[in-house]
Amino acid sequence: MDRRMLIGGFGASAIAVALIAGFEGYSSRAYDDGVGVQTVGFGSTAHPDGRPVRPGDTVTPQRAVVMLARDADRIAHELAACIGPVPLARHEWDAFVSWAYNVGGAAACRSTLVKKLRQTPPDYAGACRELLKWTRAGGRELPGLVKRREAEYRLCMGEGA
Repeated sequence: MDRRMLIGGFGASAIAVALIAGFEGYSSRAYDDGVGVQTVGFGSTAHPDGRPVRPGDTVTPQRAVVMLARDADRIAHELAACIGPVPLARHEWDAFVSWAYNVGGAAACRSTLVKKLRQTPPDYAGACRELLKWTRAGGRELPGLVKRREAEYRLCMGEGA
């Protein structure tokens, strides 16, 4: 079992980025993510220059990987800032980063999951269980999100994905 440590300087690990890539899948052409957000590559919603993804935009696989790493690192730093000085194991952190990438930094930071981590003492198992609740998009439960959250939960609990 991984030892817990403070996450303040953690970015997104290669494991988290690979997990995200596997769940997001690659698309060379922009598409609507199902809730009205244009997405390209591995779920990126903005280009490296900051402009939003628009219908018809395209990206190469190589550029998409760079965008994914940048986006995942940004989300990881947002998440670390709102969780604060709570020790986490690497597998817990990777699961939380994958989840936050999918739901967005703002939603993640407002979540009960983060509240459970910030309480004294942190409720680690409860925070991991919270992942299982994030299976809806556009008002309906999506099988792909159920599968993703189950994998993130298993990783969070130290069982692998």
